[in-house]
Amino acid sequence: MSNPVHSVMVLQDWDALLENIGNGYNLTIDGASLSLAKVISVSRHFKKVGISDTAYSRLEQSVAALDRSLSQGQTIYGVNTGFGGSADTRTQEVQKLQLTLIRELRYGILKSASVPASDDGRTKPATRIFGTTVLPPAEVTYHETPHSWVRAAILIRINSLVSGYSSVRPIVVQRMCDLLNLGITPRVPLRGSISASGDLSPLSYFSGAIQGKSTINVWTQSLEGGPILVNAAQALADNGLQPVQLGPKEGLAIVNGTAISAGAAVLAMHEVHHLAVLAQVMTAMSVEALCGTDESFDPLFAELRPHPGQIEASKNILHFLRQSKLVCRHQSRDDSLRQDRYYIRTAAQWIGPALEDLALADQQVVIEINSVTDNPLIDASNHKSLHGGNFQARSLTSAMEKTRLAIQTIGQIINPATSQGLPPNLVSDEPSSSFVMKAVDIMVAALQSELGFLANPVGSHVQTAEMGNQALNSLALISARYMHTAIDVLSQLAAAHLLALCQALDLRAMMRFFLEEVKPGFVEETAALLKMMGVSDIPSQEKHLSELWDLFLARLEQTTRMNAQPRYDSIAKSLIQYIVNVAQNSSSSSSARAFDPELFIRNIGSWTDKIATHCLTTHHLSQETYFAHHDATPLLGSASKRMYEYIRYTLKVPLLRTQVLQTPASCSPKAGGPDHEEPGEAGEKKGMTVGGYVTKIYEAIRSGELYEASMACLRDALACSDSSEKVE
Repeated sequence: MSNPVHSVMVLQDWDALLENIGNGYNLTIDGASLSLAKVISVSRHFKKVGISDTAYSRLEQSVAALDRSLSQGQTIYGVNTGFGGSADTRTQEVQKLQLTLIRELRYGILKSASVPASDDGRTKPATRIFGTTVLPPAEVTYHETPHSWVRAAILIRINSLVSGYSSVRPIVVQRMCDLLNLGITPRVPLRGSISASGDLSPLSYFSGAIQGKSTINVWTQSLEGGPILVNAAQALADNGLQPVQLGPKEGLAIVNGTAISAGAAVLAMHEVHHLAVLAQVMTAMSVEALCGTDESFDPLFAELRPHPGQIEASKNILHFLRQSKLVCRHQSRDDSLRQDRYYIRTAAQWIGPALEDLALADQQVVIEINSVTDNPLIDASNHKSLHGGNFQARSLTSAMEKTRLAIQTIGQIINPATSQGLPPNLVSDEPSSSFVMKAVDIMVAALQSELGFLANPVGSHVQTAEMGNQALNSLALISARYMHTAIDVLSQLAAAHLLALCQALDLRAMMRFFLEEVKPGFVEETAALLKMMGVSDIPSQEKHLSELWDLFLARLEQTTRMNAQPRYDSIAKSLIQYIVNVAQNSSSSSSARAFDPELFIRNIGSWTDKIATHCLTTHHLSQETYFAHHDATPLLGSASKRMYEYIRYTLKVPLLRTQVLQTPASCSPKAGGPDHEEPGEAGEKKGMTVGGYVTKIYEAIRSGELYEASMACLRDALACSDSSEKVE
């Protein structure tokens, strides 16, 4: 059997991230060992960085090699020539050329800061920028690149430069490290890069920041700890740093690379990996919510069709279903499906290829962030300069395109509509007066449609640019931007699905509780009727009681759209035909003398009334008991139990019903508006909208807090898999 490549990779990155965040050591940048976890720890958690000792000598050798080439009169692109389609021009003003390049690349649109400037050129404290949760979300604004992307890009660009092929002095990379360590984040336009000769314009704002340009605004922190906006000159001065004067090639070396695209791609991959794990957990929850079977994930399927992703997904989902009391083996009954619906029966075959794509995309991104991506390359050891195209970011576009398609694949498997005998709209109240999940179903349709649109390729929309020189351009940053939009849409989908799944699991548990309570009375009343009909031998009684109970269960599943009272009246009456058939058979048997037809006719009506009344009374009592202490965990598999507990007890998202959703009479706009929360029963909140509860789950996904639960599920699955293989 194939190793679970994606699962192991995700769990290792998660553990490495937690280690990097918590160990207190600086991250050493050496040009070759960046990982997703390291980039996340710096970009989102402000881990400090430093340059490896060996990098300094490489940097100095590269600069010396460039100086020798210039002294020998060699022509080197971007150092003593023009740029792009203007590379046929020549100049001896090599330092001035770098200043011109950086200045003229800053063409992007940045809206004015939303906070007014004070007399000293600073801004007043703005809204809170830096998150404190485990994994703060990277919101995509309309004009400004998210700060985590910028920080990731600075780190990745440093990593490329310290390899020693770009001819930049140590002071350049040290000052870029200072930006990270001091929390100085340049404002960078979101749009304007075609990621051809690298992300030229976005990266020029990094260069402007270390040059201390007054025209470059940066986010930094005030003495009080709040974020403020100042110009780069002021930020460097406040921290006792001297601006960097760019030398030959240093401006080009900073901008001629893929760092912004790569940074956005790293952040995207990290999120998508966790959503892929969550999708497998939710698939297991769906199987349980629908009382499906684990047969679909039997190892034989993957052995006979051994795609690595299918093997991995089926193994994980099968483990997640361990210990579940809701999973069943389907019987070959005429009135039931022999197998589960497609979207859970073929889940492993559907998710599997996405896991394979994500593993490949991850490999592409990790290679990219440990690569030298500018031009020309100065090869100090061989005393030559090489002109080529390592700035072309098509590998990142490839990674983002397949990852967006994988996201759509995952999104399509989310389907809270199919209920398999659950109440319509997953209501816990009367179905004629409550429609809890109806609007959520509409929301899911909208989100899935948008996700399908976002899966379209970006890289096929190439436009020739820059005097016809950039005839091939990767559009990697645009693709990565849409990747983040797709992640947000999928996160909303997952939040809605988790709400529906927990609701469905509670309804299953509540029905189990009802059946346990109603069955003894049902059996007692029915046994008395059968005895009156002359069915006195134990085997016959047990047979008829078993068949009547099965009919009762089948009718329960068929009448979920009815309110309680007419539902149980209808069910009781629907069983009369079976009893009549028993009576007819009994009257013609050897025990016919024990059967009294007139007595039967008088009592059959009484029996239906008693059964209907007993069911209705038990329904209300069991429902109120469950509402007061709802807990589906005794029935759930290992993964569903963990996720259910997180949603119900950590996030305090309750079983939804009218009493929970009604706005309390005491609630006023002044008290908190439409999503105002007021304590209800058992720690529940009252007066919150369905959307408010979906938002709670969504925020837990986007902050990364929910991933602690899904990672624990995955860790258990891998540990179990390792144990099984050792036994074998």
